[in-house]
Amino acid sequence: MGILQTLFGDDARVLYERNFQLLLLASLSSPLGASVVSPILEGLTGPLGTSSTQIGLLMAVFTAPAIFLIPVVGVVSDRVGRKPVLTAGLLLFGLAGLAISLTTEFRVVLGLRFLQGVGYTGIAPVLITSVGDIFAADDDAEAAAQGLRFTAVGLSLTLFPVLSGALVVLAWQYPFFLYGLAVPTALVVFLLFEEPTAVGDESEGDDSIGALLSLASHPRVAATLVGRAIPSFLWFVFLTYNSVVVVRLLGANPGVAGLLVAAASVASSVSSTQSGRITTAFDTRVVPMLVSTLAVGGGVVALAFAPSTLVAGLGVVVAGAGFGVGLTLYRSALTGSAPVDLRGGLVSLGESSGRLGSTVAPVLTGAVIAFATPALGEAAAIRWGILGVVAAGVLVGVASVVVVDRYDVPTRATTVTAAD
Repeated sequence: MGILQTLFGDDARVLYERNFQLLLLASLSSPLGASVVSPILEGLTGPLGTSSTQIGLLMAVFTAPAIFLIPVVGVVSDRVGRKPVLTAGLLLFGLAGLAISLTTEFRVVLGLRFLQGVGYTGIAPVLITSVGDIFAADDDAEAAAQGLRFTAVGLSLTLFPVLSGALVVLAWQYPFFLYGLAVPTALVVFLLFEEPTAVGDESEGDDSIGALLSLASHPRVAATLVGRAIPSFLWFVFLTYNSVVVVRLLGANPGVAGLLVAAASVASSVSSTQSGRITTAFDTRVVPMLVSTLAVGGGVVALAFAPSTLVAGLGVVVAGAGFGVGLTLYRSALTGSAPVDLRGGLVSLGESSGRLGSTVAPVLTGAVIAFATPALGEAAAIRWGILGVVAAGVLVGVASVVVVDRYDVPTRATTVTAAD
């Protein structure tokens, strides 16, 4: 295996699976929905004829479809297969993104971003599931493959925000050309990807739905689902207002904003790999969950009040580290709260909760800033508005962790009894 063996050790064997190679290629596109737009939001207010408080809607309308569609897409991919859903998702995501460069009408751009969000629901969740399909017979290989896929996502999150911030200096349309990567990727997936699962299986019926709803209503699980939204909520406050703070308040350029997104993404990728070691150092997950929530919130506030880009950079690195650990812990908590036959459904609910947090964040923050601007002035309203929204999110996150700590993991018997 040569160089790959040297770099990845025994894990390198999964890289020789062609289907997995195609999933890695598709994983480069999956995080682009937010990472390409985040560094350039402030620079789009002029070309699109809108304000700093409204520009955050470009993030909200992208994340909104996933709130409801991720569970639906999971069912569809079980019925018709992973390949057609992934191919369609990539095509819609890429073409809608490219089309943004052809208009300056803000409402049209919002509609195209919404379509991108629909396309996204057929990409990221299907990629995660397909990795599990391919390596279902080998738990070690599956774990290694999921880790390597996350590395590909991290590479994309590091590279493309920087490119986006550099390209927008030349013309506001140029960053949206980066979405073109998804179109040839869709073609390659269509031609070469081999369907990893049997399709057309019968649904398990209403009993499974009832059991899932009963499980989700258990206090510990419900609190975990609420808490799952908080890392995404805080992260999207950062992604939405990073460029506004950097360009408008600190006087830097979009390229610097892109570098900050990249730095935060690297910190997130690195910290998530250490989640296992962090949790083993404590008797429960309460302390790591609380610290990670405070870290991402504190980092975003540090960005908002930073006197320089250096301080802002330190803040976003802390926020990224907290986000990586927090997101991993919440996903793990949901996975460990469900029996095998309900795990996929509960994880889908968790991802929908996360997208809900991502969607609410820019809308709520924009509304608070708009309300505060007449009294405080724009700069102070942005800083204090971010602080207020982040503080509210952190309080909800802390309350969720407290509830999680008070209840035991539900048993299968409890779920079935409650469903009956």
